[in-house]
Amino acid sequence: MSEENVRVAVRVRPFNSREKTLNSSLIIDMNGNTTQITDPSGSDEPRKFTFDFSYWSHDGCKENNGYFEPDSSQPNGKKFADQKSVYNDLGVGVLDNAWGGYNSTLFAYGQTGSGKSWSMVGYGVNKGIVPLFCDNIFQQINEKKKAGDKTEFEVTFSMLEIYNEQVRDLLSKKSSRGGLKVRQHPKQGFYAHGLIVVPVDSYEEISKRMAEGTTNRTVASTNMNATSSRAHTIVGITFQQKFINAAGEETAKTAVVNLVDLAGSERAESTGATGDRLKEGAAINQSLSCLGNCIAALAEKSSGKNTRVPYRDSVLTKLLKNALGGNSKTIMIAALSPADVNFDETLSTLRYADRAKQIKTTASVNESATDKLIRELQEENDKLKLMIESGNYEMIKQDDDDDDLTDEEKKQEKEDRESEYASMLEKNKHEMEEMKKTFEQKLAERGESDTDFNAVDEKKKTIPHLYNLNQDPQLSGRIVHFLEGENIIIGSSAAEGDVGIRIVGPSIQMKHASFTLAENKWSIEPTAPHSRILHNGKAVGNKEELCHNDRLQFGTTQFFVYFNPKERDSSKINYPDISYDDAQQEVARKSGLGMDKEAKSRDEKLLQEEMVKAVPAVQQANSISEELDKKLKFEIIVVSPEGRGETKGRSIVMVKVTNLETKFEWMWPFQKLLNRMYVMQEMYDELLEGEDVKRTEEEDPFFDDMKCDFYVGSVKLWLKSMAYLIESKDQLSVCDYQGKEVGVLNYEIIPCDSKGKEYTDADDIFVEVPEELLGRPDGVHFKLKITSARGLPMRFVDVYAKYTFFNGDKVYETKRIPATNNPDWKFEMKQDQDEVTLPFLDYLKEGAIMIQIWGKQKIHKPKKHINTKDALLSSALTKGQMGAGKSKAIDTDKMKYMMEAAFLRKRQERLEQKLHAMKKMLDEAEKHNKKKISISLIKQIYNASTADAADKCIALIPQEKDDDDEDEASPSVAPVVAGDKKNGKKDKGDSSSSDSSSSSDSDSDSEKKKDPEKAKRKEEKRKRKAAKVAAKQQEKTASKNQSKLVRQNTKGKIPIVKKDGKKSSTCILL
Repeated sequence: MSEENVRVAVRVRPFNSREKTLNSSLIIDMNGNTTQITDPSGSDEPRKFTFDFSYWSHDGCKENNGYFEPDSSQPNGKKFADQKSVYNDLGVGVLDNAWGGYNSTLFAYGQTGSGKSWSMVGYGVNKGIVPLFCDNIFQQINEKKKAGDKTEFEVTFSMLEIYNEQVRDLLSKKSSRGGLKVRQHPKQGFYAHGLIVVPVDSYEEISKRMAEGTTNRTVASTNMNATSSRAHTIVGITFQQKFINAAGEETAKTAVVNLVDLAGSERAESTGATGDRLKEGAAINQSLSCLGNCIAALAEKSSGKNTRVPYRDSVLTKLLKNALGGNSKTIMIAALSPADVNFDETLSTLRYADRAKQIKTTASVNESATDKLIRELQEENDKLKLMIESGNYEMIKQDDDDDDLTDEEKKQEKEDRESEYASMLEKNKHEMEEMKKTFEQKLAERGESDTDFNAVDEKKKTIPHLYNLNQDPQLSGRIVHFLEGENIIIGSSAAEGDVGIRIVGPSIQMKHASFTLAENKWSIEPTAPHSRILHNGKAVGNKEELCHNDRLQFGTTQFFVYFNPKERDSSKINYPDISYDDAQQEVARKSGLGMDKEAKSRDEKLLQEEMVKAVPAVQQANSISEELDKKLKFEIIVVSPEGRGETKGRSIVMVKVTNLETKFEWMWPFQKLLNRMYVMQEMYDELLEGEDVKRTEEEDPFFDDMKCDFYVGSVKLWLKSMAYLIESKDQLSVCDYQGKEVGVLNYEIIPCDSKGKEYTDADDIFVEVPEELLGRPDGVHFKLKITSARGLPMRFVDVYAKYTFFNGDKVYETKRIPATNNPDWKFEMKQDQDEVTLPFLDYLKEGAIMIQIWGKQKIHKPKKHINTKDALLSSALTKGQMGAGKSKAIDTDKMKYMMEAAFLRKRQERLEQKLHAMKKMLDEAEKHNKKKISISLIKQIYNASTADAADKCIALIPQEKDDDDEDEASPSVAPVVAGDKKNGKKDKGDSSSSDSSSSSDSDSDSEKKKDPEKAKRKEEKRKRKAAKVAAKQQEKTASKNQSKLVRQNTKGKIPIVKKDGKKSSTCILL
């Protein structure tokens, strides 16, 4: 026995049609065994993972007779991994292990649509690992037989499915309620009791059995309304070699091979359903979640930690216990989507695979003498009989010892002992009997497949028929109903009488529709008043003629395609293949929900994709509500980000749920309905089986809390006024999720200081450009006052408002006001930003606070009891009995412009006031022939908060002195340079200045002769003055660029230069 790690491979597929429609970008790159994933948001560095194999199957291939092979002429042709190369690396290893007598397990993991089935099963000539393995094992057996090998080879086949924690035998048409029981054998481990295991002697036999299992899976999936992407499929192949060993004993070498196709691994939290009490309804994802827990625990265990591995928490992990931590050689292949739209799921898959490669298993050769095996089984049976007779149901420990069980688990195990031991006794007895038989005897005793698939395929070439459509492409076309005769009734499987085609599903009437043949043309018409039939997406009310490739929907879940081979062969039309998605999109387009318009942006395409999924889901929810008489109506609502009280995002599908008796409403995320749908389907299946469908409130998927808070509406409060520190007071409309006005909100936003003192007009903290706030020492502070709301819907009580600010997670809430639809909250909260950064400034300039209003709905007792089906019919739902609430986006632009208009009026008033004060100052200076005005006075006039305050400052201009002595004493004086139009003076040549200068020079020479000392003092004074003038000129040049932004904003009307910490002069140009 040797310990080895689980081998892990990852494989990336090409873009699918959905990803191409969304113009997806590639996020996966591979180099050797290294896989790199790039975050499309750019917020994180690319991440690298190393595995045993990294298979590039995204591009670099060409088609050769249907097979996709590497194309060396393409850039990635050399690294393209085709089906054969994947099989050679992984499948051949599994085959070699089987010949060596080692148990092997290969399982595929990844989100729905990532390419798991392509690697495991494949399509057409592109065979996957499972069919290639089965084909090769028989090829090698035949080669050994031809070579004269006397070994007796036995191959058996089984196929099961795990759905919603129930095990289904896919080789049995009978399906017992609750599925097969999973038992535990002391040596062989967990097994599905009663699973059919058939001996097979050729690949063709295995292929036929797989087709049978897939057909049974399709029927079960259709009848139980199950979603195949949520099911795990396990193909079990047991390979036994019987030979005479060196000691002359008959020896058996046995290998059990499990090929596992796991359910889709998409994360529920990414779809918006986090927190729902019925999340992942009815343990639909329990097995996959538990598998992740087991892999994480095993990874820790491999690193030396003493960690309990929770194998017993799910059916899947019980059956895969040997594969994960026991006697098995295990390989995992993780399928990756290459598209940016699936980044989160793909990264999650890579992390999952990275943990799996740390797991270690210890495989041993399963070889023992046949007589010894029979003797051990007999001894074990004697012990079991004794325990059953005595009633002493002691725990039987496995070879690996289950000491990790809790007391509660041990108690539960003890309670199950009696049936467990009886099952083991039966299994051992059966095994002993089988050991005594030859393989030829086993083959002779096996039952033949009930369906002759070759005969069916031949008949399909000539007879008109219906074939099914399924979400899983592998399950489409598996159910075929031939149209033979002249009149065929299609109806419920429970119907009595002459019903030719029986189907199961919500809204299927006992006699639902009839097919009639006239003049070699088949027609369809409803046979019950409210039969739901869609023909190419449109409701059928009267008889309609069918054409080849027409799509038909019966009830809410049964999709079929009408296939007429003679019409196809005689027509020149090139008919396309029809998929389940094609049929769903057609129904959605013709549902009246605006799906007929072409989506242009990615957001629009994603919305349409959600709509395609939502239409059938809501149809089915309404149908099951009718069948169970749950008094609920489900409607599709398209809600914008503003409609759900968010400042960013895209429009999404939500589901409006209405109680038809009380008119109480809930708004569900669409994923919440999908998660609960599994339990709804389970209840409907129980109804068909005649079982009690009652549930507790906690378990009932149709129940929701009537005391929960309900979203009333929201107001988008733009913050641009705060970018200029201007207060804002207004009354804005409250709009609900459909964009309808449901009331008004009164609010105030007032700038304040860090201590909360509100600024007034007298403080005049207005800034002309928001960039002045950057690095502001005091930061920005303001008060948000949510004073009241008026005219809210009267059905709400305990109304309150809440919001978040900037990038914070903190939620600010008002108090709840009971018993009124006109609440007075008188709420006040100071918002602080001590450091004004560019992101925060952008938030003020372009961002908003979304104020959401919530409340509780008044609970009214129903006036009368109603029938759900009658109520839904009378409520005038859209075509196909499916509600569709029309929604419009909130006109946020209009609100934004209204708020900006109010803010701009205030800003204009402030600027006009300053401009008017500057003009009056210049007029007053000119009036009094003032050449200079002190900077301090100019600032007082410019920054005056009111016109009166400016006038008081302007009145001081006559007192300003502008002689030389005053200038020397007060260096902070600005010269007023003006062309004096009254006196006819001009600036050209500045002759007056030149005359004055020459006069001053002659006076200076005269004074030098009369009083040399005085002349010296005057010369020094002149030099100091010249130095000051030069310094001021330099300051003006340096401040030119600094003042440019201000002049641009005010269009050059007020070119004032401010300089912190220094006195500076400026020119005011008249």
